[in-house]
Amino acid sequence: MTKIGVIGHVEWVDFISVPHLPVHGKILHAQSAFARAGGGGAVAASVLAELGAEVDFYCALGRDTEGDAAVAQLEARGVRMNVAWREQPTRRAVTFLEPGGERTIITLGDRLEPRGSDDLEWGRLMHADGVYFTAGDAAALNHANDARIVVATPRARSVLEADGSVVYALVFSEGDVDERAWANRVSSHARLMVATEGDRGGRWWGESEGRWSAAPLPGPPRDAYGCGDSFAAAFTLGLGRGDSVAAAAKLGAEAGARALTRVGAP
Repeated sequence: MTKIGVIGHVEWVDFISVPHLPVHGKILHAQSAFARAGGGGAVAASVLAELGAEVDFYCALGRDTEGDAAVAQLEARGVRMNVAWREQPTRRAVTFLEPGGERTIITLGDRLEPRGSDDLEWGRLMHADGVYFTAGDAAALNHANDARIVVATPRARSVLEADGSVVYALVFSEGDVDERAWANRVSSHARLMVATEGDRGGRWWGESEGRWSAAPLPGPPRDAYGCGDSFAAAFTLGLGRGDSVAAAAKLGAEAGARALTRVGAP
């Protein structure tokens, strides 16, 4: 079994299905609503467990109802939780889901991140085949580098900008203006740049270069939430088990396509 670590953040997300985004000053009736653990780290950990990896998830949560619910939900999915409990509240989010799959996210509160000084089982990463990094401090990234490969998102830009920080691959959305700008700023800290391009597939460059095609959708598009982190999680798994970059990207594209056909965090 391939062992993958995830170091990152969790948000307790209220998903609300609406016919369209709210209009200023109007009342909009939701078609449905539910809540579950989301955020880049939680999405990646869930996807990896579903794909059969042995997953260690390092995160920080508030000592509150949402933090407890997130742990219970992720453990039920087969994720081994390594939680640094904080006195601050667990970050929450509201995600509006529109017909056709588009999502709009509003976050509430500060993002809680694990720190390398937290009393967690960091030593398990020495036996990991790979790590996906979405949030944490420089010491947490040092722990990640005990694994064979590290894949990161530019949303962890502050720690990636630090002198001496290097990851194997940086995965980002070419269509997201902010992610693209953050990725460009820290490109010298990655051996491989990996840009997803939605229904056009994507490309990578750096120590090698190439393209991959988008995977066919296994059903109608329903929700774009978590597609990028689903791709990155499966891409990390592929690299961790020794796949080529092209094969890992294909696995990632399939995971991203599958996420698009589901409602809520994968």
